[in-house]
Amino acid sequence: MSAPPASKRGGKGDPEPIAVRVPQAAKMIGIGRSKLYELINEGAIETVKLGSVTLVTVKSLHALIERYKRREPWAQLSGKDTAP
Repeated sequence: MSAPPASKRGGKGDPEPIAVRVPQAAKMIGIGRSKLYELINEGAIETVKLGSVTLVTVKSLHALIERYKRREPWAQLSGKDTAP
């Protein structure tokens, strides 16, 4: 899932974010914060800690979605992981 177009982000010159806070990351991929923290703890999503703030890299969110797109449909429903 990509960021909104520049016109909706406040201007044409705004750079795309490379990391977002946990609540925004969860919204970006359509899951709850608890599930996102599960994925972080499993090592499926990359984070960066800046002081007390946890940032999730947007690149790792894209990579997660790509991995799930390649899974067998029956594996997603049964909970079996066949992703590489």
